[in-house]
Amino acid sequence: MQDPTPAADPRIPVTLITGYLGAGKTTVLNRLLATSEAGHVAVIVNEFGEIGLDHDLVSEATEEMVLMRSGCLCCTIRGDLVATLSDLSRRRAKGQLSFDRVVIETTGLADPAPIQHTLVLDRAVAARFLLDGVVTVVCAATGMRTLDAGFEAVGQVAAADLLVLSKTDLVAPQALAALEARLRRLNPAARRLRADHGGVPAGALFGPGVLRGDATPSQAHDWAGLAGTAELRPGPVPGLATTLPVPADAGGRLPDSLSGLSGPQPTGGAALHPVLLSTAPAARHDDRITALVATLEDPVSSEVFGLWLETLVWMSGADILRFKAIVHTTDDPHPFAIHGVQHIFHPPVPLRHWPAGDRTSRFVLIGRDLDRALLEDSLAFLREGPRSPDDPDARVVLHSLDARPS
Repeated sequence: MQDPTPAADPRIPVTLITGYLGAGKTTVLNRLLATSEAGHVAVIVNEFGEIGLDHDLVSEATEEMVLMRSGCLCCTIRGDLVATLSDLSRRRAKGQLSFDRVVIETTGLADPAPIQHTLVLDRAVAARFLLDGVVTVVCAATGMRTLDAGFEAVGQVAAADLLVLSKTDLVAPQALAALEARLRRLNPAARRLRADHGGVPAGALFGPGVLRGDATPSQAHDWAGLAGTAELRPGPVPGLATTLPVPADAGGRLPDSLSGLSGPQPTGGAALHPVLLSTAPAARHDDRITALVATLEDPVSSEVFGLWLETLVWMSGADILRFKAIVHTTDDPHPFAIHGVQHIFHPPVPLRHWPAGDRTSRFVLIGRDLDRALLEDSLAFLREGPRSPDDPDARVVLHSLDARPS
């Protein structure tokens, strides 16, 4: 008997939209506010003046909120994000406002990680809102220069679940292909969407970071950024420590050791050879990014995996920009999906609709200034190490990792 389909999450989905100055976020946000095709959306911005609302589409306006004829609304952050979200939730519950989801726009230089932390760690917020994903808008015309000029832009790309390339109609095909190759090198886990002439279907922006328990292997691989990796070819990667799996089309209960995760996170995982992502020289900011996609062919004890994860997060958590994994354990015939940023992890999601013959774990790690040798040591431990955390080898290996020179 199959498990029932997971019930829909009653919380309000929240999407973060980020991107460097001039990337085209304003166009994306105005389209969201002007149409009801994706439902009624509440957009939170820093200042109304920054978004340039079309006054012909405004039905009602106050000092802190603008209601659009589409049924969407736009408001500014009052005090802090927690207060703003709490106010929106309260007024929605009273029937004073009607919206189906929230979009938060960050400033051009903002790191999305603190907002992600708020949505996951603040109990009152997490009870009412669910992080739906991070969308980073990249200008196709200026993206290369932007990535060269500031690490903030590189970090925003690395943190994304979805990359929207704006103004693609303004650049030559060769230039666009080069930018897309660079974005893929920085963040192989993110889906990419071209926005010709500023057009982005509103629904395409939502849900890139969410994976349901009834997901198929194809959907799970797409969520983790593992679909289509078989097209890559071997070769050196200048300035990058990148490992990718061979074809990603091969072929339970929540582990107790991971049920409390909302703070630790891992680094990498691979039993396979490096693969070329791009032959173009990496820019100096790109050099700081490690994008690791890897596989683990045999199931591992959930306790060992949890110990490995906690140890690596303790050592490198602040520099983990994105982690996604589909993990098979010896404790359950079904895998689970887990993802997080820095020290903050979302609850693992058991994947019940998984073919019995596929027991390969898959990892995606994107980090900043990570220790390559440390990653390789940790992967060797996870891949070949003890089957139980009580095995003396586990403590010896992890102690040696903890004691590495700083």
